[in-house]
Amino acid sequence: MIHLKNVDKWYGDFHALSDVTFDIAKGEVIVICGPSGSGKSTLIRTLNRLEEIQSGSIVVDGQDIHEKGLDVNLFRSRIGFVFQQFNLFPHLTALQNCTLALTRLKHVAKNDARERCMGLLERVGLADKAHSFPAQLSGGQQQRVAIARALAMSPPVMLFDEPTSALDPEMVGEVLQVIKDLAQDGMTMVCVTHEMGFAREVCDRVVFMDKGMILDVAAPDDFFCHPDHPRARKFLADILAPMAGVSCDLI
Repeated sequence: MIHLKNVDKWYGDFHALSDVTFDIAKGEVIVICGPSGSGKSTLIRTLNRLEEIQSGSIVVDGQDIHEKGLDVNLFRSRIGFVFQQFNLFPHLTALQNCTLALTRLKHVAKNDARERCMGLLERVGLADKAHSFPAQLSGGQQQRVAIARALAMSPPVMLFDEPTSALDPEMVGEVLQVIKDLAQDGMTMVCVTHEMGFAREVCDRVVFMDKGMILDVAAPDDFFCHPDHPRARKFLADILAPMAGVSCDLI
């Protein structure tokens, strides 16, 4: 579904991504983790060209996303992206946020778009909030609306960039549960997150990054209990330090 080969990205003199090569299969759930500044969010944002790369290639669902003449906006409309900060339109209701792209970009009839999006809001547990504005919703509810909005376009891939980082702790679980449900349905997903318990429970593989490089790729049980790379071992040790004596079975 996604193929990255020798991808490099710079911000001026800062080498944000270094020779990244990686494949993601259809239906696979990938969690990208690592310390702050390791390149996680930069990597996921290259997958729909929110960030441009300087060298290498990225193919998504058979499409070379840097092919000359590519309609970038059309391509992006086919890739679901859930941001840290929700990015809902404040002047539109939850339902209107979800139907906007369907009616404007795909030219779906308004009644059909409403029916589809009401079903998606019900799926994320917010059918009763369809006519509420973002300011009337909690952070967790706003993020669930953002997920429903992304799903409305029937994307082959869903990308999540730290979807719970802007939420209060008690709201994290409700968003993670929606993502877990999507994973069980076989959706191809790439998720940047610091929620290690979620990663171990849901993902097929963990990708560990540091200094713009992929240092370790492993099944979750292997990564959390027997990480190969010394930097990954230190990362996990730092996470577990506040819970001294807690076994790896609890993360």
